[in-house]
Amino acid sequence: MDQLICPRFEKAISIMNKRWTTLIIYQLLEGSQRFCEIESSIGVSGRVLSERLKDLEKEGIVIRSVYDETPVRIEYSLTNKGESLKPALDQIQKWAETGLKQVSNSP
Repeated sequence: MDQLICPRFEKAISIMNKRWTTLIIYQLLEGSQRFCEIESSIGVSGRVLSERLKDLEKEGIVIRSVYDETPVRIEYSLTNKGESLKPALDQIQKWAETGLKQVSNSP
């Protein structure tokens, strides 16, 4: 018997499947961060990070806050919708720690 895939599940997977998206969300679980902080913490290029943040903002997962200072300060944080991903990401982290062999971060 063929199982139909729920369109909402398919949409969620398509959002999370974009390269760097899940790592950006995981990084923002620590709290609001500036662009350069996210960029340096996960090693994503500025162009790709900008694209992903715009995508996540469009989906209502990330909010961009602009502070009227000199120079202008811009921070990114998770919305309630974005924060609701924490339990799923915590489970992936737990699975990774117990289910995967040691991974080297060196090139």
